[in-house]
Amino acid sequence: MTLIRVEDIAKYEGQEATVRGWVYNRTDKGKLVFLLVRDGSGFVQCVAFKGDLEEHVFDQVMRLPQESAVVITGPVRADGRAPGIPGGYEISVKDIQIVQVADLDYPMSLKEHGVDFALDNRHFWIRFPSQWSILRVRATVMAAAREWLDSHGFIAMDTPILTPAAAEGTTTLFETEYFDEGKAYLAQTGQLYNEANIFAFGKVYCFGPTFRAEKSKTRRHLTEFWMLEPEIAFCDLDELMEIEEQLITHIVQRVLRDRQPELCALKRDTSKLEAIRPPFPRMSYDQAADYLIDLYQRETDPERKELLKFEWGMDFGAPHEVELTKLHDQPVFIYGYPTAVKAFYMEPWPGRPEVCKSVDLLAPEGYGEICGGSERISDYTLLLERIRKEGLPESAFKWYLELRKYGSVPHSGFGMGVERVTAWLCGIDHIRETIPFPRTIKRVYP
Repeated sequence: MTLIRVEDIAKYEGQEATVRGWVYNRTDKGKLVFLLVRDGSGFVQCVAFKGDLEEHVFDQVMRLPQESAVVITGPVRADGRAPGIPGGYEISVKDIQIVQVADLDYPMSLKEHGVDFALDNRHFWIRFPSQWSILRVRATVMAAAREWLDSHGFIAMDTPILTPAAAEGTTTLFETEYFDEGKAYLAQTGQLYNEANIFAFGKVYCFGPTFRAEKSKTRRHLTEFWMLEPEIAFCDLDELMEIEEQLITHIVQRVLRDRQPELCALKRDTSKLEAIRPPFPRMSYDQAADYLIDLYQRETDPERKELLKFEWGMDFGAPHEVELTKLHDQPVFIYGYPTAVKAFYMEPWPGRPEVCKSVDLLAPEGYGEICGGSERISDYTLLLERIRKEGLPESAFKWYLELRKYGSVPHSGFGMGVERVTAWLCGIDHIRETIPFPRTIKRVYP
């Protein structure tokens, strides 16, 4: 018995092979039964002919409910009409073991379901080809990111999930009692700890869940999401942007190489991804603001005009990011944001204290920010001043300030949202489908 994975089925054309999996769909045509079987790596059509199986076995096959578990053995043959991911091959069933007959009341039958119902049954929805494809792309995004960083001198460092203070704003924290130590918070970022790590290792990254208690219902927000956060010593803003564009390009190319069947199943126009090449265009916040103000002033539709309302000093909303990305087919860097809309640790722009050395990377096709980063303040006195201005507790940042007293150097870093990158690469509307079990303000189950 040659046990195979469906994703490798092309290697076994003309050979007898065994697949273990679950019945996704069943179609009866008299003496033929077509089983679409998934094994976790793909979907393959298995064709059972009445004359090839004992009568009682064939009768069982004809009645197999969706999601029944099976082990199927038979010869592999090419058939361009055969459905599946990857498609084009099928197995003639010569032997079948029925491991478990699923109950008949499976809730996620093969029909259209409302979003709330699908999310209530997310533990089953992930079995659908669309969701399966998206999550396969997500896994490749994560693997590709690690691959590029590991091969370019970065070292993975795990940072705490429980932290004593906020890094991105005190209004979006999940808090908990921490024994006799007072309050602790679910981490918004691992960045501050990685700033300590770079003084030991030079170039590091952390990769894990982060938490924001934002009461947002947009298609771009989750309360729990995964973020990749590289941090680099002796790195300025220009070098940081070069690192980001190399990393993102590598991720795109890896997904195009390894996930073509999944992208095809999602009906993604891959020509738009194939065009992604560095260098990415760069645009200052001032230039972007001028463009948006002009766009707002020229808009005549009242409803759209309200959405596009903008003045210098505002952060970009989703409608503004969409308009900026229409200017380019590539991801675009927007740099030099107002200090007031960014975090306390960002280095001021020389001669312009109202502007900081920050940068966001906006994905094309209206997908908005996928990376956000900056040069960090490296001067002790300036950082202390910013902490006090923001009204943050100095005691919680004592260790962070000390990093500026012993060997401080210019340094930079950024965060990349896995779910947003995955949504862009898959060409889907909502990031809730890009994580196995999404958490939003109205959903903590399943």
